[in-house]
Amino acid sequence: MEQISTFDINKEALLDLLRGIQQSKIQLPDFQRDFVWNEERISRLLCSISLAYPIGAITTLQLGQPHLRFKPRALEGTIPASEATPNLLILDGQQRLTSLYQALISQQPVTTKNRTGQKVNRRWYYIDIQKALNFPTIDRSEAIVSVSESRMLRESGNGVLDLSTPEREFAADIFPLTHIFNYSNWRSQYSRFWEYKPAKLEMLDNFESRVIKNFEYYQVPIIQLRSGLSKEAVCQVFGDTNSLNKILGLFDLMRSSFAADDFSLREDWERRERRFQQQPLLKEVKGGDFLQAVCLISTYFRRLSYLQNLAPHEREQLPVVGCSGRDILNLSQGEYQQWAEVTTTGFEDVARLLHGYKMFESADLPYPMQLVTLVAICTVLKEKITTDKVRSQLMQWFWCGALCEAYFSSPTAKATRDLLETIEWVNGGSEPMTIQHALFAESRLLTLRNRRGAIFKAVAVLLRNEGVLDFITGEPISDRQHFQERVDVHHIFPKAWCQKQQIDSKRYNCFVNKTPLSMRTNRVVGSMAPSKYLQKLEEMGMSRERLDEILRSHLIDPDCLRNDDFEGFFRLRQQALMEMISNAMGQSRS
Repeated sequence: MEQISTFDINKEALLDLLRGIQQSKIQLPDFQRDFVWNEERISRLLCSISLAYPIGAITTLQLGQPHLRFKPRALEGTIPASEATPNLLILDGQQRLTSLYQALISQQPVTTKNRTGQKVNRRWYYIDIQKALNFPTIDRSEAIVSVSESRMLRESGNGVLDLSTPEREFAADIFPLTHIFNYSNWRSQYSRFWEYKPAKLEMLDNFESRVIKNFEYYQVPIIQLRSGLSKEAVCQVFGDTNSLNKILGLFDLMRSSFAADDFSLREDWERRERRFQQQPLLKEVKGGDFLQAVCLISTYFRRLSYLQNLAPHEREQLPVVGCSGRDILNLSQGEYQQWAEVTTTGFEDVARLLHGYKMFESADLPYPMQLVTLVAICTVLKEKITTDKVRSQLMQWFWCGALCEAYFSSPTAKATRDLLETIEWVNGGSEPMTIQHALFAESRLLTLRNRRGAIFKAVAVLLRNEGVLDFITGEPISDRQHFQERVDVHHIFPKAWCQKQQIDSKRYNCFVNKTPLSMRTNRVVGSMAPSKYLQKLEEMGMSRERLDEILRSHLIDPDCLRNDDFEGFFRLRQQALMEMISNAMGQSRS
C-alpha cells in the first residue's frame, strides 16, 4: 500500500518568509508561548546566517480544513494587516523567526529578555564590517554588535560607542542590520560620507560578497504539515519538534481551538481556578487536570446516552470513555460548556470528602490523576456519595490505588477503567480490578523514604486518620496542620542517635522510624535518645500516662522508646503500620 505523506519539505528565501510574516500571511497559533529569547541567542542566530550556516528547519501548518480551527495571532513586533487571514501557522520556529523579523525587517529595536526571562530590553543589532571581514581570525560572534534603544553602547575601557545617527554609523564602519535587504541605498549614503575613497569601496565590495549576500540568498528549510492532519497529530508534532523543549499543554491547544469560535477557555478557567484557590487541597489543580475531568464525565454520559438508545446487539459500537489526549482534542466546545460547572462542583465535593479523611493540602494527594478520577466518579454517583457506605467504598478504592501505585504508569487508561468499574461496584457489581489486584508487601515499608512518593504520602495521611497526637500539646496533629502550623514527617529515633549506634541507614531512614510531628516537637526531640527526650517532655508538664497514650496514637510502643530499644520498636511498629494499611485496603491480616 502506498504511503501517503502528511507533510512537504521545501526551502524558502529568508526575505520571502519574513515578508509573509509582515503581510500576516504567516502567523502563530494562539497556543504558542510568548517570545522569550535573550540577546545572546539572537546574536548567535544572526551570526549563523551571516556565515550561511544552517539554523534548523521551520515547521508550519497549512490551514484550510474546518477541523483545524485555531485562533491565529501575529508574531511579536509585527503589525497585523487588517482583515488578514493567514494561510500558514508556525508550529516550530517562532523564536527564530520573531528574532529575525524584528532585527532585519521591522525597523524597530528588538525586544529581548535577560537570562532569567524577567527583565525586558530593546536592542538594535549591527555588524562591525572590519571584524566581519577578518573572519576566521576574529570570531564572527565578535562582529555582531547589539546596542541599547538609544543606540549607545558603553565599551569596557573604550568609552561609549555612539551610533545614534547614520553618520556615526558610517564613521565607525558599523552596518545596521535593519538595512540588510536595502543594502544598495545604505551603501550609497556610506560612499558619499567617505567621499568614495577606493579603500572604503573595496571594503564594501568584500563585505557585500562575504556577508550581505549570505542574508540575501539564505534559504530556510520548511517542513509544511498538510491540512488533513488531526488535532492530535498537530499536538504531537508540536511537542516533538518545539525547539524550547516545552511540551504543548492540551489546555493551550483547546484554548486556541475554542477561541476560534469566540469562547475564552482561559477566562472560564480563571474563574474556576479562583474558586479552587479557596481550598488548599485544590490549589494545584491545573487547567489540564480540569479538562481531563470534564472529558471523563462528558464521555461517560455520552456513552450512557448511546447505551440507552441502542439494542443489545449494537452495544459493541459504544463511544469510548476516556481522558487521553485524543479524547480531549475531540471534546467539543458545547460539551465543555455543558459539563464544566458540574465538574467544578465535583472537585469541591471531593475536596470536602478527602478533608474528612485528613487530606488538607494538594501535597497530601498521592496522584493528581487519582483526584481527577475520583471527581468523575463522584459526579456520576451524585447524591450517593453522601452515604457512609459509598464513602467507605470510595476510600477503599482510593487507598488501594495509592498504596499499590496504580497510577504510576498509564494513568489515563487506569482512570477510564476505574471510573467504569467503581461505579458498577457501588451499584452492586464486582470490585474494581484496582481493589482485586491490590497487594502491599511488608518489605515495601522498608523502602519508603521519598516524602513526595505516592505511598509515603498515603501512609502519612493514614497515620493522621489514626488520630496521632502532638507530643507536647496532646492535640491532634491534623488540627495543628489544619490551622497552618508547620507539620512534617520526622524521625522517631533521631538520625544522629541512630548513627552513633551504627544502625543501618536504610532502616532508620525508612517510614517505620518516622511520624508526623510539629516543628516545635521536632526541635525538642533534637538528636537525643528517645528515653532522654521523653523525660524532657515529662519535665515540661506531660504525665507519663498521657505521654504513653500519645505514643500509642502514633503506633509506637512506649516501653521500647523508654528503653531505647530500636529493634523492638521497629518490629512492633512495622506490624502496626501493616495492620493499618491492610484495614485501609479492606484486607484482613492472618
